[in-house]
Amino acid sequence: MLQTADIALYHASRVPVGQDQLPHLELAREIVRRFNYLYGGGGEGAFPEPQALLTEAPVLLGIDNRKMSKSYNNAIELGAPPDTIRDMVGRMITDPQKIRLHDPGRPEICNVFSYEKLFGTPAERVAEIDRTCRTGELGCRDHKDEIAERIVEYLRPFRERREQALADRGELERLLDRGAERAREIAVPNMQAAKEAMGL
Repeated sequence: MLQTADIALYHASRVPVGQDQLPHLELAREIVRRFNYLYGGGGEGAFPEPQALLTEAPVLLGIDNRKMSKSYNNAIELGAPPDTIRDMVGRMITDPQKIRLHDPGRPEICNVFSYEKLFGTPAERVAEIDRTCRTGELGCRDHKDEIAERIVEYLRPFRERREQALADRGELERLLDRGAERAREIAVPNMQAAKEAMGL
């Protein structure tokens, strides 16, 4: 219910979710449909029905091939230091049949390979990694080292901005205040319209 409220309050029509969140989003869609049926007064309804916005990789597993979760300690956090990222990627599970260099691999089941498209790997390099993994030319250790550096670089701007914000408490408070004000500008009129539709 709280997730539905967060979505509907801001009139979100597309919601970025992972594959595992699709059932939750479907429940939100049902709640919105019911509200619109009861209180929408015809037409488009009080709230738009939210649609899923999936990425090219709708499921990104943690380093142990389970669902990524802080409670499993298997998630690469956005603000993680470079050495932590390198260590975590180094522990990622790859194709269990590719044990040594020159063993043919199966990129389609390799968790490390699934990260390639998300972190800015050029298409020609993705194709080359696919080919050299299958032939056994590319070892898992070398592949992990390469993607770890790509992840480090990809997350660098976020990490630097986060460090700047945390270093200046006043700037952090200003960022939070600005975000809250922007959210209120959207939420308050939508909440008022919903109350009026319900006769409250």
